[in-house]
Amino acid sequence: MSMYAREFFAALGLPFADCAVVGTTYYASPAPGGPLRLRIDFCRTVRADEYDGLRVATYQDRGELDAAVLRFEDHKTFDHRDAAQGRTPLHAGYGTFQEFGDRPDWVPWEGAHTNGLRDAIDQYVSVWFPGYWPRSTPVRTAARTARQVPSPPGPRGGRSR
Repeated sequence: MSMYAREFFAALGLPFADCAVVGTTYYASPAPGGPLRLRIDFCRTVRADEYDGLRVATYQDRGELDAAVLRFEDHKTFDHRDAAQGRTPLHAGYGTFQEFGDRPDWVPWEGAHTNGLRDAIDQYVSVWFPGYWPRSTPVRTAARTARQVPSPPGPRGGRSR
């Protein structure tokens, strides 16, 4: 009854050298030697063996400091898969995945687009571990050059707002 969690977190491409996947949980120490740790778990829904997102949390020795839930639906993780199956937000299973014990060879999250999740994790980590996430440079598109337009003259005499 494997979720292939190790492969899922590898597909996310998280850049931390000091990390491990134990069961279905990802643990990392983004700031080597620092007091804070990162933990990422799958969020269960009310249905058995169904998951609808990731729970990202920051820990220290005395316990959890902060947590955020990153829903698959909000980050368009399964939009392509759901659209191909004709599934809308009104259908059960939209934006989620299930694991099945009788199909150990099936990867339940196959076809997931993880860029949105990775960007959200990037934002979360940059708050709690500033400087320890190797930020990718944004892709710039060719833009038109702005023209210098003279500004209109200000009012003469009196005060201006």
